[in-house]
Amino acid sequence: MKHRNQTGTLWLYPVFAILLLLTTVLSLLSGSAVFTLPELWGGITGQSGYETVHFILYSLRLPRILAALIAGVGLSVAGVLLQNIMGNPLASPNTIGVNAGAGLTVVLFLTLVPSGMLFLPFAAFLGAFGTSLLILAVSGKTGGGKGTVVLAGIAVTTLFQAVISFFSTLDTDVLSLYTSFSIGSFQGVTIERLLLPGVLVTGCLVCALMLSGQIAVLSLGDGMASSLGVSVRKMRTVCLLLASLSAAAVISYAGLLGFVGLVVPHMARKILGTDIRSQLIGSAFLGGILVMLSDLAGRVLFAPSEISVGIVMALIGAPFFFCLLLKRKELPDAELS
Repeated sequence: MKHRNQTGTLWLYPVFAILLLLTTVLSLLSGSAVFTLPELWGGITGQSGYETVHFILYSLRLPRILAALIAGVGLSVAGVLLQNIMGNPLASPNTIGVNAGAGLTVVLFLTLVPSGMLFLPFAAFLGAFGTSLLILAVSGKTGGGKGTVVLAGIAVTTLFQAVISFFSTLDTDVLSLYTSFSIGSFQGVTIERLLLPGVLVTGCLVCALMLSGQIAVLSLGDGMASSLGVSVRKMRTVCLLLASLSAAAVISYAGLLGFVGLVVPHMARKILGTDIRSQLIGSAFLGGILVMLSDLAGRVLFAPSEISVGIVMALIGAPFFFCLLLKRKELPDAELS
């Protein structure tokens, strides 16, 4: 992959911003009830005669748009960090088992503390971060081969899914809650529930941008990074913490939304090059747009019925994953650097 000068891609950011704005407007206009632009304006400004439009916009559509934006940014940033610190273009919260780890702790928490719904974000974070540490440790012990991270993620995911199935079978209430959680959806989300995830995802993005220079050095390899004065273990742990926190913030309200963290970083690298800062900013824009469009498609394609955004993302992400695997027999770590 060719390196691109960061200043040569700055013009793309306003383009991404315009696309994000247009996607937002389209999402506000579309749904089981379709609005015109004058109706949208009347509903947003709360004009008399547009009370129903105002209610639909502020109670249903705007929270979902914000949920999609936060999810797209959070999972994409996590994917960029994981792929760069692990040196594997297949690494993402979904493929390396982070989602399964978060799901396992959520199921255990629901089983042991059924009334503790408010603490589910904390449980999801513990599962996501703990699984990331486990995968990183396994990869390090086995020499950190190109496919080790993904293979370890598959093994951990399989094990965790078995435990999840066991506990879900014991309690039908937990099974019902987890089934909805595992698909990934924005149904019933409120602005209040998005405040903390929004702050966490924004904070993780800002921290990642501040550390982008060291992450770029780290992606060159442990030996090179150490010779240039970067504390490899410390930086990898910090990035792992940021990726886990960003993914867990999304998982806490959206469930196990998959493939965003895999697909979007590749799109950003293809468009913007391998500069870490450009990847992070571009992925934030593209992730928000992609998840927003996926949620919109789920709402309008079979209206008045609705398809969960997790199903739409799986339909997009699974073929992409297969194409990535078939693209070459061996994915070089150098692709990220």
